[in-house]
Amino acid sequence: MKKDESWIETCCEESLCLLRPPSSAEFVDNLEFIQPNVISGIPIYRVMDRQGNIINPSQDPQLSKETVLNFYQKMTMLNTMDRILYESQRQGRISFYMTNYGEEGTHVGSAAALDPTDLVFGQYREAGVLMYRGFPLDLFMAQCYANADDLGKGRQMPVHYGSRDLNFVTISSPLATQIPQAAGAAYAVKRENANRAVICYFGEGAASEGDAHAGFNFSATLECPLIFFCRNNGYAISTPTNEQYRGDGIAARGPGYGMLSIRVDGNDVFAVYNATKEARRRAVAENQPFLIEAMTYRIGHHSTSDDSSAYRSVDEVNYWDKQDHPISRLRHYMTARGWWSEDDERTWRKQSRKTVMEAFEKAERRLKPNPELMFTDVYEEMTPNLNKQREALWRHVQQYKEHYPLDLYDK
Repeated sequence: MKKDESWIETCCEESLCLLRPPSSAEFVDNLEFIQPNVISGIPIYRVMDRQGNIINPSQDPQLSKETVLNFYQKMTMLNTMDRILYESQRQGRISFYMTNYGEEGTHVGSAAALDPTDLVFGQYREAGVLMYRGFPLDLFMAQCYANADDLGKGRQMPVHYGSRDLNFVTISSPLATQIPQAAGAAYAVKRENANRAVICYFGEGAASEGDAHAGFNFSATLECPLIFFCRNNGYAISTPTNEQYRGDGIAARGPGYGMLSIRVDGNDVFAVYNATKEARRRAVAENQPFLIEAMTYRIGHHSTSDDSSAYRSVDEVNYWDKQDHPISRLRHYMTARGWWSEDDERTWRKQSRKTVMEAFEKAERRLKPNPELMFTDVYEEMTPNLNKQREALWRHVQQYKEHYPLDLYDK
């Protein structure tokens, strides 16, 4: 054996550096494939039971009455907004909508644990995160109605919210595109040495997209301060989880990419809060990504284009709505402490509906954005081809002006 070959063999025996990834693996002399079920399932972290009782007092986040009431009011306000906008779509007033029924605890619990400067990448069912950050009802309505007050200038589908001021990146329709984008943003935050984190929300269906694997791997190898927050709500539109993947859910994928992972009860707003708060603290302090899988249930249809009765039973939906709902669980907690009563509930429900309806009626009265805005915000100066398209638009509108009520559009 040549000297160089002997040195390589010795090096490999001592460090295994050329034969395996960095881990504690050792050589064995028996052939045995790893079974997928040799490791017990990842447990689900919980703080409250379904009746709102704290299971382990050491895990109680000890939030103030004011904070807990804010949690509850944001969750129920979101629920009220959902009902009104869902019905408005059914009446033909807006083109599309997606409700957040059953997942309110994942929104509010995680949003409350973040710093306002943290950057949020949502999928399409994170309206509660934006609401908790202070996004006003008027702007929610303006976006869904695509009126002149819409921050997106009427150029997006309904529920595609975004807010630069609130560090919430505008939602994009294509599934999972936000995951590698969040990894890149988190790497930039790391390079700035800023005391910030990035959080990226997605569903368990989106976790099957290639973008998810790329985002996981980049964030781990580049050591980014990023929280991957997976809402496992049971269905990727009509496909249940048992048909989407084998193995132990989404949290089990974290260790394979070198990420710290946890599975939490997504219907327990305190469990979500605790897990996100600790993940955020460590992500910033240690520059590493975390994966949170929040187990919840999508009570509503996937969207107004979906009829979930075609693939799941009414009894199944009723169970989660009546027996294990994040809003009712938190209400039990508040009631047991004397923080909330039936009178408080009636008063708040009436008040919140009135507030949502006022924003709804205001949005419906507003004019549509000026058509000229279709051509802005892509280039600093209008390009020749855009000028050509713009001129063609106005020639068409003038020729068929009886079909274009321009008095409904902002000047």
